[in-house]
Amino acid sequence: MIKQSLNKNAFNTLPIGVFDSGLGGLTVVDQLLKRLPHESILYFGDTARVPYGTKSAETIRKFAVQITEFLQHRGVKMIVVACNTVSSVALEQVIAVSRVPVVNVIEPGVRAALRVSITKKIGVIGTGATVSAGKYNEILSAADSRVAVYSQACPLFVPLVEEGWIDSEVTEKVAEIYLAPLIARQIDSLILGCTHYPIIKKTLKKVIDGKVQIIDSAVETAVEVRNVLISQKLLADPESEPSHQYFVSDFPQKFEEIAQRLLGCPLPNVRCISLDDCI
Repeated sequence: MIKQSLNKNAFNTLPIGVFDSGLGGLTVVDQLLKRLPHESILYFGDTARVPYGTKSAETIRKFAVQITEFLQHRGVKMIVVACNTVSSVALEQVIAVSRVPVVNVIEPGVRAALRVSITKKIGVIGTGATVSAGKYNEILSAADSRVAVYSQACPLFVPLVEEGWIDSEVTEKVAEIYLAPLIARQIDSLILGCTHYPIIKKTLKKVIDGKVQIIDSAVETAVEVRNVLISQKLLADPESEPSHQYFVSDFPQKFEEIAQRLLGCPLPNVRCISLDDCI
């Protein structure tokens, strides 16, 4: 295990590993940088194989294990599954092969929705695979039997974000169609069940009722990561200088463009790696 070959101080300086099917996980990175400015980040975006939401559970599990092993090979002290699809259908496989703590994006969002919902009518939007897996319904219902969960698959959102159509009329129109059934159900909170979705949160706010609380899974996940690091005494020394690395399996220009817009600065050390390097 990594901990056996490093002393505590050296282990704590290792980066937090974050991965997603594409660039959506950068919403989690953005929140981590704000809340944990002394922590190093190692990000992997599987841009060659995005989107995951239309793929089979077996394929998603295979990808998730490959990336988990890649992150551990590079040396990380924690793995953040910044992909709701992976968190829905492949979390057990990630935990099984991981030698470090694993944080997923579903449970933090669920807890936040339960805190703010008054009517117990909670909406969830996500990829087709996330919605089909029913993980949000399962966890929400187990936590509170009074909760009514209304889920909506939004398969076009990820490719729209990946193409950079953030503020377009097309994206707004698509959002109107997707959100209409949830609005009709009079939900009072909406979980963004995909880390790509916070990128179009302004558009979603235009469409959804202003009284509906939008739960940003990226924000809630960053809070969870901080809590786990504190509880397991894994925080980096506040005097340490963080170092960030970004890896992708394909290097479309849109990744850099949207990443810069999201994080507010050019990404340093972006590397495109062969998919074989993930194994």
